Amino acid sequence: MAIEDVPYNLTAEQVVEFWDGYMAGQTVAQLARRFGKKHAPMYERVQATGGIRPTIPTRAARHLTLEDREEISRGLAAGDSLRRIADRLGRCPSTISREVEANGGRRRYRAAAADRAAIRRRRRPKPCKLAATPQLAKLVEAKLKAKWSPEQIAGWLKRTYPGRAELQVSHETIYRTLYVQSRGALKRELTEHLRTKRRIRRPGNGNRQRASGSGNLVGMIRISERPAEAEDRAVPGHWEGDLILGKGMSAIGTLVERSSRFLLLFHLERIKSEHVVAQLTRHVQTLPVQLRRSVTWDQGKEMALHATFTIDTGIQVYFCDPKSPWQRGTNENTNGLLRQYFPKRSDLKPYSQADLDAIAAELNGRPRKTLQFMTPSEKFAEAVAATR
Repeated sequence: MAIEDVPYNLTAEQVVEFWDGYMAGQTVAQLARRFGKKHAPMYERVQATGGIRPTIPTRAARHLTLEDREEISRGLAAGDSLRRIADRLGRCPSTISREVEANGGRRRYRAAAADRAAIRRRRRPKPCKLAATPQLAKLVEAKLKAKWSPEQIAGWLKRTYPGRAELQVSHETIYRTLYVQSRGALKRELTEHLRTKRRIRRPGNGNRQRASGSGNLVGMIRISERPAEAEDRAVPGHWEGDLILGKGMSAIGTLVERSSRFLLLFHLERIKSEHVVAQLTRHVQTLPVQLRRSVTWDQGKEMALHATFTIDTGIQVYFCDPKSPWQRGTNENTNGLLRQYFPKRSDLKPYSQADLDAIAAELNGRPRKTLQFMTPSEKFAEAVAATR
């Protein structure tokens, strides 16, 4: 995308500075004040690019610069020959001749107009791969509607069609095609199926930690005492658990197996410890005994009856350090994915166990980069088969 395609009424240097600031996390409003511009027009330009930094063309050393063209314009106004102008610029006379002829001849040549025309001619946009390959576009669209991420789609395509380059595409191309609508292959409405649902791509704002629900739990065993086999994910059967909270103290229980990323969801009528532990117990008892090795939880009061859970299931519970959600990184990441289905401050009470099972099955059917684009269901099935 060339500079004039994004008319911020800024110089080329300011356009670069604008996007540097935006990619560093500054808002459009902040940048508009910085350059003394109105917010709305600048936001429209960001929206037009989908929040993706446009490519600003660079000028090769062999190309004429704006200063060169101004020298040509002055020379023509003074009646100098093309050869004399070429000598002053250290250029070939034929280069100057072509430049003048391409931009209106001696009488109509203008430096600024000629420079803008050169930028337009320098663009050689390649056709978008998704627009040029309808079969690939249909595959990508179907997976987006199934709430797969672009990275999952790209990895699945590579694994499913290893010998067909025409049916493979990078996740970055999918994002750009979604957000830059001039590519014309994927409708922007498909961004509703992305986890963030954003129609403009935004730079990351760093990691956020949620408030701890820690309490004084009796008999806790800290995560530092968890077996090493759980840490390196070499042995399946080690789980991480948590609650997703919604409006009006509604909640859903989540349990993720560390090695396969396989997800279990369980419906909760209330978040009292006796109810949470009872539901957790019921679900883990459906698993093969060999895949019930440990559960890691934070220090939330909903696990006050963890000792009862251990007695009933034989599964030891390990607790993270206070304010350390990263120690349950697999579960935290999965809970982030689940917010695509359960937005913050939404009421979680209407979801039945059947609804939750269907959502878990959908997530377990998505390929994961960390699993070499196998799905959690496939990886978990391998673990189950190994127990027989």
